[in-house]
Amino acid sequence: MNEFMKNFSLEGKIAFVTGASYGIGFAIASAYAAAGATIVFNDINQELVNKGLAAYEEKGIKAHGYVCDVTDEEAVQKTVAKIRKEVGIIDILVNNAGIDTQPSAPPEVSGPFENFPEEVFREVVDVNLVGTFLCCQAVGARMVAAGKGGSIINIGSIYGMLSPIQDIYAYKKERTGIPFIKPVAYSAAKSGIYNLTRYLATYWGKSGIRVNTLTPAGVWRNTQDETFIKNFTERMPMGRMSQENEYNGSLIFLASQASSFMTGSNLVVDGGWTAW
Repeated sequence: MNEFMKNFSLEGKIAFVTGASYGIGFAIASAYAAAGATIVFNDINQELVNKGLAAYEEKGIKAHGYVCDVTDEEAVQKTVAKIRKEVGIIDILVNNAGIDTQPSAPPEVSGPFENFPEEVFREVVDVNLVGTFLCCQAVGARMVAAGKGGSIINIGSIYGMLSPIQDIYAYKKERTGIPFIKPVAYSAAKSGIYNLTRYLATYWGKSGIRVNTLTPAGVWRNTQDETFIKNFTERMPMGRMSQENEYNGSLIFLASQASSFMTGSNLVVDGGWTAW
């Protein structure tokens, strides 16, 4: 490996990717493993953790899985302490765990803003924003204590940068008579990620801890209906949704020494969505 490519190596690093039993989190952790990192992940219950462990083993990756609800401060602190004892000091944290409201959601959680339930708003903000805050707090404190720096990457969203285009979802009312309104909660939670990132970048900058955001666009899933995919991709300059693994290169860059002078930034990888 030449000197330039060594900048992208994660050899000897411990990477904690939250919510990485499947989906984009699993893709991120798998890429980090290929770059040389030791993988740690969590999910909300043992069934999902077991599913993740089996999937990593199938790919030949030795991963360490923990049950942890990222909205529970005590659980987060205990889990991070356990990782420190059993695996080592976390060098890389990716706050991937999150929830969103899909077009298949029932009307009571996807109706007009005027009737949007407070408890659903709080739940989405708790997972996406408070969960990121708690994980940054627990891992960042230990990075500072260890004195060897680190990289924290928070996952944002195009819907945290821009408001959702409600026309994409209008077909739901035409088809069922019940409107689907892309809810406010996810956008509000994800928009908070950007200033949390900037705050922590300035707060921990002299401790050698870099904090950045990666903003993805819509990820294709086989559970999405064809009309939604058509409407979404017509708005996308590249004419398609992303695949789960198309963020891996950017996330290796943010985690590695290749981005050593980058902090407080938002790396947008969105197929051109925010370019309109």
